[in-house]
Amino acid sequence: MKSLGSIRRSFAPWADPAAKPYISFENITKRFGDFTAVNNLSLDIYEREFFALLGASGCGKSTLLRMLAGFEEPTSGRILLDGQDLRGIPPYRRPVNMMFQSYALFPHMSVEQNIAFGLKQDGMPKAQIAERVAEMLKLVKLEQFARRKPHQLSGGQRQRVALARSVAKRPKVLLLDEPLGALDKKLREETQFELMDLQQNLGLTFVVVTHDQEEAMTMADRIAILDKGEVMQVATPAEIYEAPASRFVAGFVGTVNLLEGRVMSRDGATLRIKGASGAEILVENAPDSVSSGEVAFAIRPEKIKVSPRQPAEGTPNVMAGEIFDLAYLGDMTVYHVRLADGQVVKASALNSARVSEDQLTWNDRAFVSFAPDAGVVLTR
Repeated sequence: MKSLGSIRRSFAPWADPAAKPYISFENITKRFGDFTAVNNLSLDIYEREFFALLGASGCGKSTLLRMLAGFEEPTSGRILLDGQDLRGIPPYRRPVNMMFQSYALFPHMSVEQNIAFGLKQDGMPKAQIAERVAEMLKLVKLEQFARRKPHQLSGGQRQRVALARSVAKRPKVLLLDEPLGALDKKLREETQFELMDLQQNLGLTFVVVTHDQEEAMTMADRIAILDKGEVMQVATPAEIYEAPASRFVAGFVGTVNLLEGRVMSRDGATLRIKGASGAEILVENAPDSVSSGEVAFAIRPEKIKVSPRQPAEGTPNVMAGEIFDLAYLGDMTVYHVRLADGQVVKASALNSARVSEDQLTWNDRAFVSFAPDAGVVLTR
């Protein structure tokens, strides 16, 4: 099987049948009155994993995190951490720590006092507290800001103080609820890589809640896509993007074209699909379970080529249309091509040359084409 996307790192305990999960949500349901926030959900997370819970507002991701932290109790089911059932264990006795989006720093305390607060509450000796605080300040590169108050720091610096305070107690698991939501785009992108490096250096298990797809794709070893309190798919970022399990996942992560049709024939791993417009779609590497019926062919815009000239005769997966809309984004151009049946196909092309010989603009006739292995067949 071809690898999907780039190789992140040689860390994949979920692929080892003998590996035991570090955190297990077993048939978890959480209700608030008549509303079901989490519905019979089961999920495994492994030690030292950077795991992301991704979904729209109200999908249950923050509720799941709060139950792991101990701020909420499941209506039914159980949560295991390193083999221990967490039911009835209060938050302050759990080997987890939670970093909130608001950071919740004490405004009257200095940076070093904020970091030391939890250690003092645990009764750690002063000498050890000083040593641990110095270690944390160095870790987040804030040594020169040790005596400043939170209001004297930038948003990114406050975020790092909150992070240092969260890991100072050396929890087994760090929970991050929308940790970068208050930062501007450029700082958020920089901090994503800082968090990844920090997680690697500390060797902790990170569980992050986010609605930002790019954030989850950048940082996480695996992502769980949630919708209405249920898990839609759990996989690596590359698998989520290149091999979505359903129309919902394909449409939720990134931009996708969904071409509906019916299977005409199957020859080995190759499917012939007749699209709604009558166009024939040839698909290689189709799932073994698909041989007939209604399906959707999902293909990402960057996998589609747009040309003003018709490809050579016999080229598979060619459709004619006209440029309905386009956007020049500097590094790439995004085309919306309206096909004969009225469906709009989105395609993107890298602007690798300063001047293109095949410049296309509004209302131009254009041909879209794609390789037989460029997309994925979906049945649900």
